[in-house]
Amino acid sequence: MTEERTRVCPVERANSFDSKIRRWLQDPQKILSPYIKEGMKVLDVGCGPGYFSVELAKLVDKNGKVFSVDMQEGMLQIIRNKINGTSLEGIIKLIKCEQDEIIVPEKVDFILAFYMVHEVPDKDKFFSTMKNILDEKGALLIVEPKFFHVTKKEFAVTIGKAEAAGFKVTQGPKLAFSFSAILKNA
Repeated sequence: MTEERTRVCPVERANSFDSKIRRWLQDPQKILSPYIKEGMKVLDVGCGPGYFSVELAKLVDKNGKVFSVDMQEGMLQIIRNKINGTSLEGIIKLIKCEQDEIIVPEKVDFILAFYMVHEVPDKDKFFSTMKNILDEKGALLIVEPKFFHVTKKEFAVTIGKAEAAGFKVTQGPKLAFSFSAILKNA
């Protein structure tokens, strides 16, 4: 994979993540509601401007938690601005991570890694970290963009790394222009 494919999407492009076209193609409620229940603890890793974090918070409701993790303070600030003064402030916990270290204060029931794993330079370490964060009965949904970002072969290599970390892989939801998989602790 080239360096271009592992480069993190800049904050300056964040406004393009919240478009009506994206909501039509990638409706967070439709994608996530089969996996998320009220009261769950969820990790949105590489959360960007919170496109999925906000919807996850609505699904887990006031008894749940969403850990929104990103390397860029600018992305976390966008989420802060979105939830400021709303009931979601008490549900969404913002965490700034480093490229090679993600620390979440407790185990989670579900992890969302949407269009971000191709940006991770050390996928072996990433999946090992996710396995340690995920509750033993939890699930991780990985979704990657097809074509220009990730080829079928590259996605297969990524899934192989998840399996090597101890995940059992099953088919994820069918999404336009995307590869997906559900990973569970084996």
